[in-house]
Amino acid sequence: MKQKVEDLDWKNLGFVYRDLPYRYEAKYKDGEWQEGKLIENSTLVLSEGAEILHYGQEIFEGLKAYRREDGKINLFRPDENAHRFALSAERLAMPPFPEDRFVEAVKQVVLANKEYVPPYDSGATLYLRPFMIGTSNVLGVQAANEYTFRIFAVPVGAYIKGLNPADYIVSEYDRAAYAGTGQAKTSGNYASSLLPSVEAHKNGFADCLYLDPREHKYVDEFGGANFYGITQEGQFVTPKSKSILISITKRSLLELAKKQGLNPVERQITLEEAFIMKEAGAMGTAAVISPVGSITYEGKKHVIYSETETGPVTTKLYNELVDIQYGKQEGPEGWVQTID
Repeated sequence: MKQKVEDLDWKNLGFVYRDLPYRYEAKYKDGEWQEGKLIENSTLVLSEGAEILHYGQEIFEGLKAYRREDGKINLFRPDENAHRFALSAERLAMPPFPEDRFVEAVKQVVLANKEYVPPYDSGATLYLRPFMIGTSNVLGVQAANEYTFRIFAVPVGAYIKGLNPADYIVSEYDRAAYAGTGQAKTSGNYASSLLPSVEAHKNGFADCLYLDPREHKYVDEFGGANFYGITQEGQFVTPKSKSILISITKRSLLELAKKQGLNPVERQITLEEAFIMKEAGAMGTAAVISPVGSITYEGKKHVIYSETETGPVTTKLYNELVDIQYGKQEGPEGWVQTID
């Protein structure tokens, strides 16, 4: 059933799927991308032999549209999502969707569903989910020769509500292999994190923190977000690894941290160093920034700054990022595209 805008409670949306009126679809066949268009049907029909069902050729993205105070709509760095989507496609042996068409398709979906972009100051956004799947029939292990690209939109509340410190546990599992598909945004990486996440939640933790898959010595990332820390010397540090997702939020915060004089750097971070960070957080499109209250490892809890309060550096970074996204503050050139 299609979602009616009048039935939405903007301040209590949650982070759940809703069927909006329009989405974008384009097909790849005969060696090229066909003309895409807006459609109303939210259902996908697949053959039982479709490649995605057996060998997992799938990639996706996540980005948001923000209602400004003047009623216009902002997109935050959609060109970066388009580029990462192309890189993910190449890693999964899929035909990259043209980056300029990706951005244009995002705008079409937002404008077609613009009444569902939550009001300014509601704490909600319009979340956009571009994805691509292999659809041709295959039996042996091989890449598909036909693909479907779609973008749908959903009004959502905060994935993690507010700057509330959360407790994490170091996982015994690996999320992705070194030099594997960890840098691509593909469903298999998330499927492998489901069991550890379920176990973490059962034990009262927000999620898992994964270590590097080769030595289990260095911090990699959380199940659904990247890690950053503020050292005792006041430096912004975030892991550099071949097994973690290329994060647009991380790249943005690295620039903001430089502007704020935090001398940011990407490097290996030992787990022991993470325990003594002045502040730490999880960062990503859905999470934005979520402060880390504690990290538990082998039964011992290590409190980072505070389990109840957010550190000043994290608060300042969060406020500046969100103000740029909502148009309250001007960001670096090219970060925001305003539509409507």
